[in-house]
Amino acid sequence: MASNRHLGRIVALQSLYEYEFRRQSNDENLDLNEVLSRNIERYKESIEDKTFVQELVDGVLNHQEELDAKLQPMAPGWPLDQIARIDRNVLRIGLYELLYKGGTVPPKVVINEAVELAKAFGSDNSSKFINGVLGTAYRTLVEAEDKPDATANN
Repeated sequence: MASNRHLGRIVALQSLYEYEFRRQSNDENLDLNEVLSRNIERYKESIEDKTFVQELVDGVLNHQEELDAKLQPMAPGWPLDQIARIDRNVLRIGLYELLYKGGTVPPKVVINEAVELAKAFGSDNSSKFINGVLGTAYRTLVEAEDKPDATANN
């Protein structure tokens, strides 16, 4: 059985995937709260921390433009809209957690969880792609901010 948080990430990914698909299909009946509630309900016996799932989905959607802008330079050969929808959403979840949940989730756990999602739901090469992009994101966006500026002492 998947850990509670791992299952929460799966439900968040399913919800984000469905939301994006239906939004791009101009589904007039799309209601994010309905999508999320239905997906959480399916796993209600196994998910203790429903707030975690809600925060992931809301966080990704509230910061989507910023996340996409930061992801694009890390995969220059792949315009974000040409990346498989599942991979794109795994990347968004991973980057959101790296940038906004660093105090509660260690970066290695975030990247490993994203790789596991890619293995389970993506194509044969998804996990390597996700690992590479999020590894670069960690080094350039997280680690770089944690290190003091070398020029500040000069």
